[in-house]
Amino acid sequence: MLHQGNVHARFALAPRGHTRLLMPMVRELLAECELVPSGLDAVAFACGPGSFTGLRIATGVAQGLAYGLDVPVIPISSLAAVAVQMIESGKIPEGDGIAVAFDARMGEVYWGCFGNTGGLPSLVDKERVCLPEDVSLPIGLNAWSGAGSGWALRERMPAAVTSHIIRLDTGMVPHAADVVRLAEQAWHQGLQVPAAAARPMYLRDEITWKKLPGR
Repeated sequence: MLHQGNVHARFALAPRGHTRLLMPMVRELLAECELVPSGLDAVAFACGPGSFTGLRIATGVAQGLAYGLDVPVIPISSLAAVAVQMIESGKIPEGDGIAVAFDARMGEVYWGCFGNTGGLPSLVDKERVCLPEDVSLPIGLNAWSGAGSGWALRERMPAAVTSHIIRLDTGMVPHAADVVRLAEQAWHQGLQVPAAAARPMYLRDEITWKKLPGR
């Protein structure tokens, strides 16, 4: 939560615990900032790419809050949230790039390349889902770093990519505080949308599932 220029956040790695923890965390943050829900100007959320279940929960909660409060939503890329975290670690100079990779399952990665522009990540090319063998680095940036769980598959990535990575952090995941920092920028750029337009970003054209017997 961004309040009077300060970021207030809660973070927990709790697989299958999203629905149990999310709203209590929201209430804690409101109390910490001495706010009531009607004092919010917008609701930001990490729209993906990422876990199907996690994205559906995040989108549903953001949409529900925004509808109830009659405020817009600000969708933020999960890949960009990791990129800004890498920049704020102090390891990415201006003009350098961050290649963010998430494990997309099915032997693929979610891939996004960003440049450090004024301390914030600027997307270079487009975010995509692909085989590790098909990732690439755009030209024009000084040096590259890698972040995210998808880099665990780096042995399958082209040497033209891995040989240009000068630092790597495979443990970085999106944090709410990083989403807030990007949402502030998006707000000033007028990128907020109505609650009805909030959508998770899956990147895959198809969702694969196993049909249950008898269905």
